[in-house]
Amino acid sequence: MKFAIVTFGCRVNQADSLALEERLRADGGRAARIEDADLVIVNTCAVTSAAEKGARQAIRRVARLNPAGRIVATGCYVTRRPDEVAALPGVACLWTNDQKDRRTLGPGETRGAAIVPGMRGRTAYLLRVQTGCDQHCTYCVVPATRGRPCSLPPRAVCAQVARAEAAGFKEIVLTGVHLGAYGRDLDPPSSLASLLRLLDLSPGAARIRVSSLEPMDCTPAVVSAFARSRRFAPHFHLPLQHASDRMLTAMGRPYTLARYRRLVEDVRRSIPDASIGTDLIVGFPGETAEDAKANVEYLRASPLSYLHVFRYSDRPGTAAAGMRPKVAAIRSRERAAELRALGCELSQRFRRSQVGRDRNGLTLQDPSVALTDNYLKVRIPPGRARNERVTVRMTSATPVLRGVIVEGGGGLPEQDRYDAPSAGPAVPPMSAASFCAGDFCGPSTMSCPHAARMSRPRLLRTETVRR
Repeated sequence: MKFAIVTFGCRVNQADSLALEERLRADGGRAARIEDADLVIVNTCAVTSAAEKGARQAIRRVARLNPAGRIVATGCYVTRRPDEVAALPGVACLWTNDQKDRRTLGPGETRGAAIVPGMRGRTAYLLRVQTGCDQHCTYCVVPATRGRPCSLPPRAVCAQVARAEAAGFKEIVLTGVHLGAYGRDLDPPSSLASLLRLLDLSPGAARIRVSSLEPMDCTPAVVSAFARSRRFAPHFHLPLQHASDRMLTAMGRPYTLARYRRLVEDVRRSIPDASIGTDLIVGFPGETAEDAKANVEYLRASPLSYLHVFRYSDRPGTAAAGMRPKVAAIRSRERAAELRALGCELSQRFRRSQVGRDRNGLTLQDPSVALTDNYLKVRIPPGRARNERVTVRMTSATPVLRGVIVEGGGGLPEQDRYDAPSAGPAVPPMSAASFCAGDFCGPSTMSCPHAARMSRPRLLRTETVRR
């Protein structure tokens, strides 16, 4: 069977698609272009109305390109609005998020196709360790589409990390819907800090990156784990959402600007070269000029490295959808543009601060670009292979960040390699057959600053869907 996968949304939704492809390959499936596929899976997002619109457009496009293909729609939009998706042309089947990882995608003998770096254009391995959220921010539909928190047990996480490294992955990204809630649902309960300590003691040399953490979940123990061990990438994504305490209260965010400011300053003090990013929502109902000014004033003086700026979008069924007054679209656009310009300044400031520094990096799909441990894309001289660990000395920050390779510096230093004895039997080489994603999938509303916008699909083993 030939298949293609179209993915919308964040890292965790992309991790869902990774698990789907693993299963398809394990059943003997072969990746193909949309036009040639027997099965096309569209993995949807519902975080904004634009994401839902993009999913509808993609499904219609797939139906036109491949009228004989079987379209399976899944993801958050399907879970939230199944009737809308079912009415689209060519849709043969719907899978809610609960059903997604429990489905057998096709008959056939399991062949155990290898999972290797480069599948679907990804060099790092996305590992979902948690799903679900019960935070109930007033603007967010994720609790309704992903359910209650559910965590993968710590030893199972360690086993998956070992399998990914055995398959050749040199960076593993831990992700989840509400990652900071990791372990609270387990018996006995655990925590993200405990998981990080266990991973730090586990054998291996792969770099571990942690995706978005809510500010209230980035505890001193978590920061300390990053500061003590070079196995963890010095990169924090801590969504602020707004610098006005009045707006934070309206959004249902359980912290103040003062608390957030202390957290970010503590991270910068503990790990001076860490990249610290954030998310901001502009145009939230009731936002005044004074509220918008609070964003600018805080951000300009902050130690943040980059910003993701989103214009507020009403989501039917959320508390915020009924809030008044609404902010005029022109004001929302102006405020978003101002913050994005400020974000560019912050990013450039951080890049300049790294000139002359040596950072551990990993070459990407374009091997003339490396992603540093502290989340900077740096242009390096040609001649390297993809997925190669290198040490890069930053030489200039404008117009793009450039660097040179420090020969003999690639990989984790010897003192940072992890050769602790395994707590269990030897882990077999990773394959699609041996890797089970389980029911641990779901989106964080955050995404990598180098990735496409949420409303655009990431195409997996397909050609570009043209609008």
